Amino acid sequence: MPALPKTPSFRLDGKRALVTGAGRGIGLACAAALAEAGAHVSLAARSQDEIEAAAAAIRAEGGLTEALRLDVMDLASVKSVIAQAAPFDILVNNAGGNRPKPFVEVTEDDFDAVLDLNLKAAFFVAQAVTARMIEAGVRGSIIHMGSQMGHVGGARRSLYCASKWAIEGLNKAMALDLAPHGIRSNTIAPTFIETPLTRPFFEDRAFLDSVLSKIKLGRLGQVEDLMGAVVFLACDASALMTGSSLVVDGGWTAE
Repeated sequence: MPALPKTPSFRLDGKRALVTGAGRGIGLACAAALAEAGAHVSLAARSQDEIEAAAAAIRAEGGLTEALRLDVMDLASVKSVIAQAAPFDILVNNAGGNRPKPFVEVTEDDFDAVLDLNLKAAFFVAQAVTARMIEAGVRGSIIHMGSQMGHVGGARRSLYCASKWAIEGLNKAMALDLAPHGIRSNTIAPTFIETPLTRPFFEDRAFLDSVLSKIKLGRLGQVEDLMGAVVFLACDASALMTGSSLVVDGGWTAE
């Protein structure tokens, strides 16, 4: 009888993970998924109360977690806090935002707000985390929260598309630079996910119908749809994946 290959572990016991924008929505779901898989998760966000409550909820389910107040827009603080922390094995670069507007109405303030958060902050958070990984000899996984809008265009989303296409390019370049250190870089590219932040937009029936017409599986994404994806990219099951994008879009970009 042949010796059967063994499925790589989806467990993350003994691993340390940092999730930005972790107080609610997608970030909280990612943190909960990583904790459920056994990782010790640091939940980072600006709102101390929010991440303390989120961390308490994860601990109530038996997870290992801590709240880490961090403003990802304060680059000096990012560098200092991460340099002083024990090195992470996993980063979920999730903090982000959007200001949907027609292209001709976008202001310089809009541009700075979206690109500074979605691209500049993401860049330097990843740089700080990977610098610690390299220093400590950690072979880790960087997971950027991209978007289907990093693969296609969208009406009223010039800034968001610009930032998420940039994340896809950054991801590929990071993968090349970090591969010699055994550090992988990938993105998750979701479709529209129903969260407390996005739910009000879907009260506009015309907008909801336009979104559902493009999601071939016929429903909005839920945060649970991303939990398996983040664990997969964090664990040994994806050990040969780097510079790739895991598109979780219900078929939006297939057409």
